[in-house]
Amino acid sequence: MRTLSETFDAIVGDFEYPMFIVTTAAGGERLGCLVGFATQASIDPPRFLVCLSHNNRTYRHGRDSGWLAVHAVLAEAEALAELFGGHTEDDVDKFGRCAWHDGPHGMPVLDECGNWFVGRVLDRLDAGDHDAFLLEPVAAEAEPQADFTFHRAKRIDPGHEA
Repeated sequence: MRTLSETFDAIVGDFEYPMFIVTTAAGGERLGCLVGFATQASIDPPRFLVCLSHNNRTYRHGRDSGWLAVHAVLAEAEALAELFGGHTEDDVDKFGRCAWHDGPHGMPVLDECGNWFVGRVLDRLDAGDHDAFLLEPVAAEAEPQADFTFHRAKRIDPGHEA
């Protein structure tokens, strides 16, 4: 018989989520990571919830930033997903390996992602091994695109210990 945790994992493990790359700037450094725990949280006013792993340098060095940029990863951007999900800024300059520009509030915006927004952090909540950041979008760009999804991202070995 399965445990509750195993049963829950069997249910949510089959969901097909879009993947996002979250970037920020803090303490004079640019930070970014691939995330799968994210969702719209309100329509009016618009709100978005994104979760960052406590093990991730983006969380450890950027958790007190007042802004986060959230990028929807294009279906064909597997190399970008691998860069931000399979490497850590502890070892690799991710932004030295991709095209980006300074966006609103000094947030690094990835050129390869046509759908992105910058959000002001309204609140941060303990969500277990992640913290959930509630964002208020303040700037956004949108282009039609197909998204890189969770099941494709499962093949990426994390750049940090899980």
